[in-house]
Amino acid sequence: MFEVKIFDGPDDQAGTVIQSPYPNGVKLSAGTVNTVISGISNMSFTINLNNAGWGKIKPLKTLIEARDIKRNKRIFKGRVLKPTQTMSSDGLFSIEYACEDRLAYLNDSNQRFGEYHDITVRDFLGVMLENHNRQVEPCKQFKLGNVTVTDPNDSLYRYLGYDKTYATIKDKLLDRLGGFLVIREAADGNYIDYLAEVGEDSETEIRLRSNLKDMKREIDPLDVITRLVPLGAKIESDNPDDTGASEARITIADVNGGKDYLDDPEMIAEFGVVEGTLELDDVSDKATLKAKGEQFLAQQKAAKITYSLTPVDVSLLNSEFDELEAGNRYAVVNPVFGINERLQVIEKDNDLVNPMNISLTIGDKYQTLTEYQRASRKQVKSIVQLERTVESQTQTIGTLKTELDSVDSTVQTMQQALADGDIPGLKQAVEDLQSAVDDLNGAIDSLPSYGPATPTTDGLMSAADKTKLDGLQSYEEATPETAGLMSAADKTKLDLITVLQEIDLDALSEKLALIGVTAAVDLDDLVSRVEALEGGTA
Repeated sequence: MFEVKIFDGPDDQAGTVIQSPYPNGVKLSAGTVNTVISGISNMSFTINLNNAGWGKIKPLKTLIEARDIKRNKRIFKGRVLKPTQTMSSDGLFSIEYACEDRLAYLNDSNQRFGEYHDITVRDFLGVMLENHNRQVEPCKQFKLGNVTVTDPNDSLYRYLGYDKTYATIKDKLLDRLGGFLVIREAADGNYIDYLAEVGEDSETEIRLRSNLKDMKREIDPLDVITRLVPLGAKIESDNPDDTGASEARITIADVNGGKDYLDDPEMIAEFGVVEGTLELDDVSDKATLKAKGEQFLAQQKAAKITYSLTPVDVSLLNSEFDELEAGNRYAVVNPVFGINERLQVIEKDNDLVNPMNISLTIGDKYQTLTEYQRASRKQVKSIVQLERTVESQTQTIGTLKTELDSVDSTVQTMQQALADGDIPGLKQAVEDLQSAVDDLNGAIDSLPSYGPATPTTDGLMSAADKTKLDGLQSYEEATPETAGLMSAADKTKLDLITVLQEIDLDALSEKLALIGVTAAVDLDDLVSRVEALEGGTA
């Protein structure tokens, strides 16, 4: 299913196959592709002496590509980073290689100092890519692509230093504004898109007892701050020996009753006192500093939730199901964990040797304190329901076991009677066995089991009810020309009735009750008489 090729630099167009998707082709000893949506994807593989790649791979120069032949798409493209050579105790030699995605080319350059005011997110990223492109070979260069991430003011104030380009982009943009870096290939080169969102919503579910093999949930409340110390701009010191690290900062003590900190009572009740700081170098007004500190506490999340799971990729067997891909969002259903919501896959591991083996990381999902407490209560409730179900099943199994023990006891009595030659005792033992078997069958028959009902056989409903259900017909609305729920003739007669004023139906019912019919009436004859009278009057 997976094909892996290595290339001796960017000019090697043919490449060397080191993993064939076909049964008799060359194989890796092991291999994994780790795809992430935040960060740099990576790959590792192991080859032995018989592999075509042995002796041909050079760190940082050899390029590598992995393709999914069944789905006709590339799942990894990058370069080989470093080898690890191994000789096992049984004399077998192998080399394991670590690889990194093309986004790691941004680690091959450093930025240059600069101060930028009133610059957009797009233009600032463009500056950093220009600095990078001036320092690297053409195959490592990137063009500025689509940028959908924005700053609230659409105006950045940033400094650039001499750090690696990727570390700078991460610090100045990704960590502060969020978003994702995505490489996009085009005829005129490689582009980097900076997107606010990636992936799409899938109709495929990841569900317990369906396509979910195992699952682990990590709840991390370690970053929570229940007592915040807001720190504003630095206060310049008259002492020339003071360094930036020892300079005092503006605090909120003067506008907060002498306290330089803010408490979150609900968080403290849940997690205790956990103090942290918030540094705001551009805030010199104490009231503003306090307001920003309160805003930070109000928006703070109580816990970070990360799910790791091993699903079955049903799309390999049934094309009606979507492939499980990094970046896409899937409905994850696990009643024991109290989870039933749509979550995004942030990481995916593909086993290159065993394609059915995949693992996903879902999250990170941040919960507020209320969500955190609600999820905890929901999980406890699910566990209680599960315990009740298990208890009910245990009771049923216990009943069956008791009946089975009775059968075993009777069999032993029969065996003893046979050994002793006790014919009357054997007869009684047979009767006891029959009774025990009848009790066991009764216990089994008491377990509810329903099949589909038919007009002659009871099922989830009775046969009589099934017959009635099948006898129901679907009727259209009647017209004077076409029969429906009533005949066309009855519809014609009904249309002749005209109600000129509101009728008291209760009074009409009382009057009708006074009318008594003592003999059969020929209605057609009655109609003829009425018509004759009307004609005579006229």
